[in-house]
Amino acid sequence: MSAEEDKRLTHLDAEGKADMVDVGAKADTERVAVATGCVRMAPETLQAILAGNAKKGDVIGVARVAGIMAAKRTSDLIPLCHPLALTKVSVDIEPDEALPGLRIRALAKLTGKTGVEMEALTAVSVTCLTIYDMAKALDKDMVIGEIRLEEKLGGKSGHWKRGERD
Repeated sequence: MSAEEDKRLTHLDAEGKADMVDVGAKADTERVAVATGCVRMAPETLQAILAGNAKKGDVIGVARVAGIMAAKRTSDLIPLCHPLALTKVSVDIEPDEALPGLRIRALAKLTGKTGVEMEALTAVSVTCLTIYDMAKALDKDMVIGEIRLEEKLGGKSGHWKRGERD
């Protein structure tokens, strides 16, 4: 395969129409993806969340579970994603007073024929949205941002990490 062919959009058929990629002939390999994001908020909002004073309850606990559930439902949300049997999803939420706000890191893992980048990104996105939903009564000015893939392992393309060149 030429470098030009390797860079084409894989979810388009020869006529340019959306098409789900056939991964049936691919080898099963361990696949891991890590994504991150953040929710910026007023310092008082962060303190209220950390103190457990949000009206809707445990913001961090509920958001973590929402992110895990979202990763498992990615193929229901993103039209051309394959349904995957994930073997691990973790969502970490850490306060960062310098933002101020919360930093989110999600890891998705499986042994299979296709990557889990979208599952990790979906976990982060829904975690951020859940934080916003649960704390919006305190702070409608919160900003969700910096959602991005940080690292992926497995498959034909091997190991990729943000900021590193092959």
